Amino acid sequence: MRNFVITSAVLLVAISSARAEDIAGSYDVKFEEMGHNCNPPPVALGRSKLAITTFPKKNALSVNIETIPVMDGIPQKGGKINAKTSKVLATTVQGLDAKYSIAGKIDEGGILQLVLVAEYIKHDDKKPYCTQSWNVTGAKGTPGAGDKPAKPDKKK
Repeated sequence: MRNFVITSAVLLVAISSARAEDIAGSYDVKFEEMGHNCNPPPVALGRSKLAITTFPKKNALSVNIETIPVMDGIPQKGGKINAKTSKVLATTVQGLDAKYSIAGKIDEGGILQLVLVAEYIKHDDKKPYCTQSWNVTGAKGTPGAGDKPAKPDKKK
């Protein structure tokens, strides 16, 4: 009986680790602004790539969106994602810094549904400026597809 319990525990850890690795990859995503209290909104996001990297030995993950600093977190059960920047960082908007967080879920089919929140802070006086949020939806992309343009055929 004791061997069964130990074997079951090891199997559960292996399954949860495999699930964490399943969320890793590149996703083609679309951003839909949910709301903001900024005048005017500092950033407009449309379509982009979102990359999730998992580090099973460290029980960690990172979320990378092209124009936003990398957000770090811990893999959750059931494909849940929760990551944030560790500190306030510079943005592409002059005079504003921001802290970013992202949370949501990726289902077993590779469909991603997250909420991205940016909390903007004035660079000069470090006072909160405004908050902007987006729904992020998309699907896992084909590994390597779209990363590099196809090479033209050389004709001799």
